[in-house]
Amino acid sequence: MPRPTAAQLAYGSATVVLATLAMLLLSGVQSVVGVAVIALVALCLGLLVSVKAVRPRRRQVAHPVGTGRTDHATATVAAPSGRTVARPRVAASSRR
Repeated sequence: MPRPTAAQLAYGSATVVLATLAMLLLSGVQSVVGVAVIALVALCLGLLVSVKAVRPRRRQVAHPVGTGRTDHATATVAAPSGRTVARPRVAASSRR
């Protein structure tokens, strides 16, 4: 399971705190059981928000040599030994 990002932790924590405060103020609950239920609901809501927060996209990885597929960052070239090797592409403007 991947680790949560800083944004996910921040969104989840803020949701728990704000939801708990809002529900306590709006409900007027004073019993221990009522406060515990509200805290549990707020924790579940914070977990849901942090899981549903947008995760960064994974970088594309070059495919193994011999599969015939390449991504945008690599090109298949022939090595002196006759094997094909995936090499990084260099932009035309950066060549000297």
